[in-house]
Amino acid sequence: MNNMAKTARILEDLRGIHVGTPRDAEFASHLHRLLAHDAQGHPLPSALRFTSTGETRGIMVVDEPGGGKTTLVKRGLDRCAALQAGPDGQKRYLDVVVPSPATLKSVIRELLKVSGYPEVSKQREGWSMMELLRERASLLGTVAIWIDEAHDLFCADRNLILRALKSLMQGDSAVIVILSGTAALAEVVRSDPQVQRRFTSLILSPVDPDAEHDQISGLIETYCQRAGLAPPIERDLVGRLTHAARYRFGRTVENVVNAIECALMNGDDRLDIDHFAQAYAMHEGALPERNVFFVEDWWNIKPDLKQDEESTSPTRRKKRRKS
Repeated sequence: MNNMAKTARILEDLRGIHVGTPRDAEFASHLHRLLAHDAQGHPLPSALRFTSTGETRGIMVVDEPGGGKTTLVKRGLDRCAALQAGPDGQKRYLDVVVPSPATLKSVIRELLKVSGYPEVSKQREGWSMMELLRERASLLGTVAIWIDEAHDLFCADRNLILRALKSLMQGDSAVIVILSGTAALAEVVRSDPQVQRRFTSLILSPVDPDAEHDQISGLIETYCQRAGLAPPIERDLVGRLTHAARYRFGRTVENVVNAIECALMNGDDRLDIDHFAQAYAMHEGALPERNVFFVEDWWNIKPDLKQDEESTSPTRRKKRRKS
């Protein structure tokens, strides 16, 4: 196997790793309380009804881009025994990423497609498609519907979409609705008290490089071991890494993989801060004086601002010579 093929295989392996965090338990807790349970307390493949009229409830998962919310929700749903495939081989939840154009009809059409329903005409009325989705969910025993990047959906008719979400949680075919998106999603949901009361909120907090230092260091070491590299020794690497990732967990992991890719492509046997600097320059288009891994006062770098918008001028770090 040549070096390129070997590197590609290692990177594929690293990107397939799921890094468990306390966020997984948080999501599982939100999900399990919305499921019906048997007498022994085991979750059932059925949504819990919270009112005498049979209403269900939902979950709103909020984080900024790169926070890892999509991976979190997918893993949580896939690990929930009550939502796994039944005798017919059909899993108990439907999921969709808001398509383009982002309209209610396009989302419903995608959900019907995921459910195995034949192509629906674009001329079909939205209310008719919604009824069809409800019938389909009832037929398949669907317990939950997950809409990812849901903040994009509300660029269209906000009130129409909010009413549609409420309708999915009402009636005999009511399901658990899971929405994941950015802070813009939370603002929209909170604008309608009737919708807001139906959702619990899981706001994913930014990474704390001090409190989570050991966990992130352990993550780097694990990834290095899988890649056949010695781990880095720089003491301030975790601080630089999380700052470069905007304190988002998903981006933090992605930056580690990108740095490992640089190390492997260079033929090095140890991961070090220069590999992170190389990867950062490649993906951010950052000049040396604005590279979080290359300057002394890296905390003054604001990755999403232009250089002339920053209040200070960072000092370059002397590049370490490799022995």
